[in-house]
Amino acid sequence: MNALLRKLLPLGIICSAALGGCASSPTVSTVPPQMFQDQWFAPATQGIDVSDVFAVSPAMREFIDKDMSHQSFRKDRREALVDALERKSKLKIEYDSSTTRTASEAFAARSGNCMSLVLMTAAFAKELGLSVRYRNVYVDPSWSRSNDFMFLSGHVNLTLGEDRQAVRGTNIMADGLTIDFVPPDSIRNQRAMEVGEQTIIAMFMNNRAAENLHDGQLDNAYAWIREALRQDPKYLTGYNTLGVIYRRHGNTEAAERAFRYVLDAEPANTQAMSNMVLVLKDQHRSDEARVLQARLDQLQPYPPFRYFDYGIAAMKAGEYEAARGFFTKEIERSAYYHEFHFWLALANFGLGDVKQASKQLALAMENSTTAKDHDLYAAKLAWLNAQARKQPQKMN
Repeated sequence: MNALLRKLLPLGIICSAALGGCASSPTVSTVPPQMFQDQWFAPATQGIDVSDVFAVSPAMREFIDKDMSHQSFRKDRREALVDALERKSKLKIEYDSSTTRTASEAFAARSGNCMSLVLMTAAFAKELGLSVRYRNVYVDPSWSRSNDFMFLSGHVNLTLGEDRQAVRGTNIMADGLTIDFVPPDSIRNQRAMEVGEQTIIAMFMNNRAAENLHDGQLDNAYAWIREALRQDPKYLTGYNTLGVIYRRHGNTEAAERAFRYVLDAEPANTQAMSNMVLVLKDQHRSDEARVLQARLDQLQPYPPFRYFDYGIAAMKAGEYEAARGFFTKEIERSAYYHEFHFWLALANFGLGDVKQASKQLALAMENSTTAKDHDLYAAKLAWLNAQARKQPQKMN
């Protein structure tokens, strides 16, 4: 039996925070009957309004008028926007995966995950009169884990359409400009599929649902995912998230219905499959669970965090060499997850390799996605470097 699947509830979240399962979808225009069960949940305590997603605040308009308008006379308006995004002296935007923000919230906080930054950029572009197209970029699976939840991070970017006021023949961006918030090398040669704005809105709301679910706010989580699926009934990841919410609420039959809907469309969807295994076990349908688990093991012989969990067990046993091997294996398939580098640093420290421990802590800090994690790793790295300076120097 897969011990990992007994406690973890995989769900997707866009941009370090939801894309698993949206590559293909059934041809539907409405959510299937009986999928929503409003009577089980109290009204949301958060405002859920589609118009808020791309809303441009007065502060954003002031920024356009004061910091961008004068550039538009001598630049393509896309160039002016890119210049504002790239120069910290202007927007001073910082990446932070902790919360998915609307366009105006990201601008006010000057931070957000890449979904938030895509929304903010799109809102600015629309205000400048530019057309916007969105792309779902198919990147290697990237998982993170918090409490008893596991999150699959996807990636989206956007392309700004042609600027009809640009001077033809002098503007290298006359046909379109793609803006991304990750280093180009990390997505080079990756396939991408254009998605509609309703799907982007559904992805945003799915993120909000996942974040509320993580915080134990089930009523709010349900309200967000209900609206997400109303925006895009073909967004399969939303049904997976809905199923997780139902299961956490204790409604296993409704959870099963949601997961089966995904599996009917995508029989090899490992997210929905792993959640279905949990539901079958909840319902004491052990034989069915074993059959499905065997299928899942064929598709995913080494699930996310499998090597990491082995490494943690080895650390507890004081087997630092084995732990280092397991953490290294996890990094080989997820190079930018900060927690893997942190634990590899601890394993190296346990082996007395302070140099490698410092290197891995620096990578953990570099790849951290929240200010809190960054500061934590920075403090640990400073302490470790101080310890290294205290060690006697070897004589050649």
